[in-house]
Amino acid sequence: MFEIKIDDAKYWKNCVDAIDSLIEEGTFNITKEGISLKAMDPSGISMISFFIPNKAFSKYNVDKQSNIGINMDNLNKILNSSRNGEQLVMKEDSNKLALEFIGENTRRRYKLPLIDVKKDADKEPKVDFDSVVEVKSDSLKEIIKDANLLSSYISFKTDKGSFRVVAKGDAAELEEEHLNNAEFIKKLEVADGSSATFNLEYLSKIIGPCPTSSNISLSMKTEEPIKIDYKIGDAQVAYYLAPYMES
Repeated sequence: MFEIKIDDAKYWKNCVDAIDSLIEEGTFNITKEGISLKAMDPSGISMISFFIPNKAFSKYNVDKQSNIGINMDNLNKILNSSRNGEQLVMKEDSNKLALEFIGENTRRRYKLPLIDVKKDADKEPKVDFDSVVEVKSDSLKEIIKDANLLSSYISFKTDKGSFRVVAKGDAAELEEEHLNNAEFIKKLEVADGSSATFNLEYLSKIIGPCPTSSNISLSMKTEEPIKIDYKIGDAQVAYYLAPYMES
């Protein structure tokens, strides 16, 4: 059994947005340390690993580990009703997730049925990354937006001292190069140059929930899954996306 309270209901919605952008259903693993989730998207080419520590909550009573299977779309519909200044209390109640929004003079209660999730990811891929690039989220979102105008795929390339982005379409091509001292790049570590191409639709879903004015880390190795991670407050979100391989 558990009872968890967060002072800003909208913050929890932002966290769930990062999960719901990629998967339809998943299992929250609730322990005394915090809440975690690992899941593959239905296509099997991407994965999310989510963790939020207990310190992010104003009340965190967890007697024992619980696994809570949830339809993320239905959970997000409920969280969409959150209003400014509301607190949120979550607890398990008769095989349902009970959610209570607490305002200054109001209380709203919902109950969401728990589900048996068919399959969750057990562990993250093991990749010895050759490059790590940390960039400004707002700038990367602009690059992804520009690339979407031209193509369905985007290539990330690293060399010593530079990070390049390439998108090729039938009508035009886009190439951007950012040097290590550019404002866009917060960190660039390259043991060996790397290059891989990724699906833009998935990248847009992954990067979209990242808060504005924050940083995104890209860990890469040639023709291996990319790891994309960022923070939403105290919550840590990591994604893995398989590269696009031309047949």
